Amino acid sequence: MADDVRAGLMPGSAAPLPPIVDSAQIAGRDDVVMCDVRWYLDGRSGLDAYLDGHIAGAIWVDLDVHLSAHGGPEHGRHPLPGAQSFADSLGELGIGPDDTVVAYDDQGGLPASRLVWMLRVLGHDAALLTGGLQAWPGSTATERNHRAPVTCPVRGWPDGAFVDIDAAAAAGAGANSVLIDARGGDRYRGETEPIDARPGHIPGAANVPFADNFDAGGFFADLATLRARYEFEGVADADETVIYCGSGVSACTDALAMEHAGLGRPSVYIGSWSQWSHTDRPAETV
Repeated sequence: MADDVRAGLMPGSAAPLPPIVDSAQIAGRDDVVMCDVRWYLDGRSGLDAYLDGHIAGAIWVDLDVHLSAHGGPEHGRHPLPGAQSFADSLGELGIGPDDTVVAYDDQGGLPASRLVWMLRVLGHDAALLTGGLQAWPGSTATERNHRAPVTCPVRGWPDGAFVDIDAAAAAGAGANSVLIDARGGDRYRGETEPIDARPGHIPGAANVPFADNFDAGGFFADLATLRARYEFEGVADADETVIYCGSGVSACTDALAMEHAGLGRPSVYIGSWSQWSHTDRPAETV
């Protein structure tokens, strides 16, 4: 009990989750809202995947509806929703401000990390399930689950959680900042561009692909390995780091990995390459 008091917890309450958890860390907890956030870049239906089988009790969260705003190409493919819109979405999903959330998908965290990052920057207890659905040892189900709607307070996005296109450009050009591109190396180098307006990357960006955060079994690598990946690119303090990807989704996986490794929380450039590539700003392909 003394340890709980020193941690600022009420006796019997659970400690806040780290950014990334495994199934053993949440085993037996009936206070966790499991969220299935499957979404596919190739256009497959995440809802259909959910209905084919999901963690028992999990609700489905729609990346395009609940975690994104909508706008023209000049805003990027997945703009961040306004604070009111996100609060409304959480309320509709039945997620209250005191609910602990664990999100997962079947792509290493690519879409699910967006929900976890959005919640964590608001101070909400949330974590990404390493290994995803494939590694879940518990029961699964096919019926769609719904939670009763709740009233969720509006919490404004905090300063520094994300940056705009000018700040991303400045990070790439700055001597005391680090800009990280979380896409695969082929897209970073401009060898291929399957979806955005033109190939390449933001000048000055280093490439730290989110997919390389995982070991051979599909789980996040150990903390020392994760930390070394970012330190190699000059990240000593995430406060001076900006991360981007294709549309501000997989970058959140790198952001969580960096926080999990004890480097702090970087800023995310939400517009990412999907916004940058629709401008006349320069691009590098080396």
